[in-house]
Amino acid sequence: MEFENFISTLTAPSPPEIISAYLQAMWFDAKGDWDKAHDIIQDIDDSKAALIHAYLHHKEGDSSNARYWYNRAGKPFPAVSLQQEWEQIVKDLLNTSR
Repeated sequence: MEFENFISTLTAPSPPEIISAYLQAMWFDAKGDWDKAHDIIQDIDDSKAALIHAYLHHKEGDSSNARYWYNRAGKPFPAVSLQQEWEQIVKDLLNTSR
């Protein structure tokens, strides 16, 4: 799936069935459902999930928790806007799912 196609799914009431749990979390976040995004990602134990978890806590405003998760993901605290970070995470996830 291309990024533009992913963005176009945001008008639907639910995420596409074919996307990964990682992308589902980002989809729900984009739809304004932080809790659902967090519920999806919190029990996955790998670096991609840790990065999404970090992003979600960064967005929430919990910088110390976000730093913990960025560290688990092996990534620095981002120096870009939350929107730019969201886009980059989604693009990276889409590129790795091909």
